[in-house]
Amino acid sequence: MNHQNEIMIKKGLNNMSDQDNTKNSLGEKWPEPTVRVQSLAESNLATVPDRYIKPPSERPDQTIIINHQPKTPAINIPVVDLNSLFLGNEDEKERISEACREFGFFQVINHGVRPELMDAAREAWRSFFNLPLEEKEVYSNSPSTYEGYGSRLGVEKGAILDWNDYYFLHYLPLILKDLNKWPSLPSNIREVMDEYGEELVKLGERLARVLSSNLGLKEEQLQEAFGGEDVGACMRVNYYPKCPRPELALGLSPHSDPGGITILLPDDKVVGLQVRYRDTWITVNSHPHSFIVNLGDQIQILSNSIYKSSEHRVIVNSQKERVSLAFFYNPKSDIPIQPLQQLVTSTNPPLYPPMSFDQYRLFIRTQGPRGKSYVESHISPLDD
Repeated sequence: MNHQNEIMIKKGLNNMSDQDNTKNSLGEKWPEPTVRVQSLAESNLATVPDRYIKPPSERPDQTIIINHQPKTPAINIPVVDLNSLFLGNEDEKERISEACREFGFFQVINHGVRPELMDAAREAWRSFFNLPLEEKEVYSNSPSTYEGYGSRLGVEKGAILDWNDYYFLHYLPLILKDLNKWPSLPSNIREVMDEYGEELVKLGERLARVLSSNLGLKEEQLQEAFGGEDVGACMRVNYYPKCPRPELALGLSPHSDPGGITILLPDDKVVGLQVRYRDTWITVNSHPHSFIVNLGDQIQILSNSIYKSSEHRVIVNSQKERVSLAFFYNPKSDIPIQPLQQLVTSTNPPLYPPMSFDQYRLFIRTQGPRGKSYVESHISPLDD
């Protein structure tokens, strides 16, 4: 991150508490007319429009990538058997602990969510994105809440955009859960996603207990820091259309997730997620019916940087579309999030000042994905 960007982001962080609320800060309209990426992809373009072409240094073909093909033996993120872990397997406990410190990413198998439900959820959304455009536009979103059908993240006019469309919806708190803002087609989507959300909230609670225990805390400590029973939960369904020049664009630019715990259901046929590991981008090859879990910035803050959020991005494909479901298990939006006192000592002072999640996530919603610059700029200045 260059010095000018660092100053800008730190200034924004300092001014965050002066903003009345996220909705008023973002406005009700996007800065430019919305263009659906799927419509561009279906218009038989020979190349990518300029608005989606990344600078040369950020293009997939200009960065080091390993494990691009699913059958290539190379580094992959750790795989954790949750059922075995809860039965007391110390190897699994150590594996997830190392993953949180080293990668910020891991896969979970035997996690308790029915494979049939996972498949039904993914296919329901694939069917939604294949509906006629006018039926999807009914749910068009705005920057104020992001809820609904969208095609950009960030409100900077003239920004280079990512090659994806998405649908964003709320589960918790219940006051934000409005089934009328969920698609009505295909006919089973609301029922399937309601059950899916309930199951992933349970999985988020289980993961929070594991992460807390591995920090040497009481099992319920992270959950309590999230707000106890008053946590937030939402989901972003990503649709990555075919791209005529995938070497020039990205489905989602590098970023760390601003929230707590992300539980991703990847496409079962097409790879695309890449995790930054040191100076290398690793393409994640998912196990059948596994979830990919990554730690968000709020976990890094609460753990006082013992656990790491991880930078990741999505590459696109010229031959196949891709659908993934990212479920976000987040802290209650209006409580201060700061390093847990049990993890702060005289030799390991608190790295981050208090800030609510509502304030924190305003960054990515206004400026879009920018690596790990937000959490890095949130570090408290050292005393002279």
